[in-house]
Amino acid sequence: MKMALQGSALKIIEADNVQFAVIKSWGKMRWNRSQKQLEGTADMELLDKLAGIVRLPPAIEERRAELHRVQDAVDRERVNPEPAPMYQYPVKLPLYRHQIRGANMALLTFGMIEPAREAQQ
Repeated sequence: MKMALQGSALKIIEADNVQFAVIKSWGKMRWNRSQKQLEGTADMELLDKLAGIVRLPPAIEERRAELHRVQDAVDRERVNPEPAPMYQYPVKLPLYRHQIRGANMALLTFGMIEPAREAQQ
C-alpha cells in the first residue's frame, strides 16, 4: 500500500483486498474510480486507524503526531482552572474564565498559536 499526503488530503493506492475492505468499512475515505485511489481527509481518527494496520510513512506519522500534540494542548486548556489569555483579545470588557478557555482552544485548534512544547510529557 502506498500513501501520499497533499495538504490535509490523504490518498492511498495499491491497497490489497483486505486492507481496502477494512479502510472502506470505516467510512472515512471514498474510492476515486478515475484515479483508482482511496481519498479522504487526514484527520486524527483516520491516521490512528491506519497506524493500527500499517506502518505510516514518516511525513504522515509526523502529521499524526502534530494532530495529537494540538489535541493534547486543547485538552489541557479545557481543564485549566486558571486560564490566561494566549492573545490580546479585541474586547472591551474582561472575559470570563470559560470564554478565555474557549478562545484559547480555538486559537490552538485553528493553528493560530503553536501548543507549548515544554508542557508535554
